[in-house]
Amino acid sequence: MAPKLPPARFVRSLRVTGATEGKVDFELDITKDHTNRLKIIHGGTIASMVDLGGSLAVASKGLYATGVSTDLNVTYLSSGGKVGEKISGTAVCDKMGKTLAYTTVTFRNQKGELCARGSHTKYVANAWKSQNGTELFTPPEGAAIAEDDVE
Repeated sequence: MAPKLPPARFVRSLRVTGATEGKVDFELDITKDHTNRLKIIHGGTIASMVDLGGSLAVASKGLYATGVSTDLNVTYLSSGGKVGEKISGTAVCDKMGKTLAYTTVTFRNQKGELCARGSHTKYVANAWKSQNGTELFTPPEGAAIAEDDVE
């Protein structure tokens, strides 16, 4: 029998601090669960926030389902912080098409210094379908869904 894994902790600590169409600001209070052996925020925590932030940016454009990741990149520029500090992020949906959405996420440490940046590309073609959970949303003007894309 496989061991029971603890619940995801970083999501509970992440707060959305602002949102407009195509842009979401968020922050995370860094706890021990978010750090590495050097006692600073783990690169994997930042990568997870690029994934989540990119998805939130796509959702802020009006999609309930936000597609699946096709590419994710992170560049670490300096320490993002240690336990007791905050890291803030801004996720922007740079372009949304009928098939792909492109996002960028920037991170600032508690001093306001740029500490990491990431990009996240998502396959959104299936998210435009009516199974998205709402009939209110449609693809961008001029975008078309091919017949063979509809299940």
